[in-house]
Amino acid sequence: MSSSPDWDVIVIGAGIGGLVTASQLAAKGAKVLVLERYLIPGGSGGSFQRAGYTFDVGASMIFGFGEKGHTNLLTRALADVGQSCETVPDAVQLEYHLPDGLTMAVDRDYGDFIQRMSARFPHEAKGIQAFYDTCWQVFRCLDAMPLLSLEDPAYLAKVFFRAPLACLGLARWLPFNVGDVARRHIRDRDLLRLIDMECFCWSVMPADRTPMINAGMVFSDRHAGGINYPKGGVGVIAEKLVTGLEAHGGSIRYSTRVTKVIVENGRATGVRLADGDELYARRIVSNATRWDTFAGEGSPSTTLVDESHTPSAEATWRRRYQPSSSFLSLHLGVKAEVIPKGFHCHHLLLEDWRAMEAEQGVIFVSIPTLLDPSLAPTGCHIVHTFTMSDMRHWKGLGPSEYAAKKQADADRLIERLESLLPGLSKAIDVKEIGTPRTHRRFLGRMGGSYGPIPASRLPGLLPMPFNRTGLPDLYCVGDSCFPGQGLNAVAFSGYACSHRIGADLGLNQWALPA
Repeated sequence: MSSSPDWDVIVIGAGIGGLVTASQLAAKGAKVLVLERYLIPGGSGGSFQRAGYTFDVGASMIFGFGEKGHTNLLTRALADVGQSCETVPDAVQLEYHLPDGLTMAVDRDYGDFIQRMSARFPHEAKGIQAFYDTCWQVFRCLDAMPLLSLEDPAYLAKVFFRAPLACLGLARWLPFNVGDVARRHIRDRDLLRLIDMECFCWSVMPADRTPMINAGMVFSDRHAGGINYPKGGVGVIAEKLVTGLEAHGGSIRYSTRVTKVIVENGRATGVRLADGDELYARRIVSNATRWDTFAGEGSPSTTLVDESHTPSAEATWRRRYQPSSSFLSLHLGVKAEVIPKGFHCHHLLLEDWRAMEAEQGVIFVSIPTLLDPSLAPTGCHIVHTFTMSDMRHWKGLGPSEYAAKKQADADRLIERLESLLPGLSKAIDVKEIGTPRTHRRFLGRMGGSYGPIPASRLPGLLPMPFNRTGLPDLYCVGDSCFPGQGLNAVAFSGYACSHRIGADLGLNQWALPA
């Protein structure tokens, strides 16, 4: 190893968590290098172009672009490095299409949403108000404080001095899951199922396994900051973060695959690249999943850290959490006439309650061109749809078998979407099909997984690890860390990681952000 590392921090992976970490540290004055295996930044928060269409790689329903408080983390992360995104507000977060004719649109206006829910379940009106008001209590606690590293005692002392009641309120809800709270107020079976779907649409878990902290954020922020689509596609967020990173002296290298974290004298000191080159830094950050970072049960043989240097705490984490399913995704360019007038942007479809967690059970649909027509050629729309699909169903298939399954599964998915968009199959102009194998190949995620989910019922967010790992000078960031999945959540993880490293390197300002 060089006696003087070339970099203060090397970040492995240019997902949103990695880019927020890197850009925040660059803004603090650190010398930062981001290494990305693919051609573009963003990971599952990126975009790609085909035949005049701009498709989002992952979800098109975006939190974090509000203008007030502290939970607008995407707005804040961009502003901290001199950047911003033009966004388009969505009047409706999501419309559910559920068994037995149960439909429900989630209005941006909180009062309208509560009124709509109460009209559908009049016998549960008081319980509905009480449950969602409790979510607001959690949100207000989060929104009252700068969301930085809970591993930094100095930060905890400062934020407690600023907002003691918010801190105590947040601590109160950390051990709870949504189902615990919902059943305090609600008895109706169908309404509890709807709340299960409210959780599942962003956590891929029912209410009993979804932490109350996460629900407080999502169920309230959709009415506070709202759902706002970045003009130009979701990939613009990552592109702007890269611009801000470089403006503050940071660097990013694409088509650069890290194969190993170099460990010397029990500390992470650098990385080895696929071409054999070695780079050294004072701190290393992995934006890969914990399965791809550390060796152990369920991990591939190509982990960044070998078994001899994998901390024992990672085995405990693997007993508590398992990889979520991957997805079968369709990116469709369609003729505009197939989209009904007044159709909402985001939808969730489930025909049978028993299939909620089943292979290809729930269908998520987004039509981002209803908010930003520039994403598609004139007279066309984008229909982005995806459904859970496990890698186990795609392993061992030869080229012809794989191609046939892709097409057959895509056809069945389109057929199911005809219930929402009659005539869809005949209106398709462009079709791109992604499978778990696609997501593994391009995103570098073990099994193409979306992130960790509890292997059993856990006490809220308490078991979720923070950014520091048991290997000194190695940090993790992204959806394998507190607080979990979603762009705004991994931005939180990025803020926390950069703050913890900033404290370790002596770069943090004394005062908390305004």
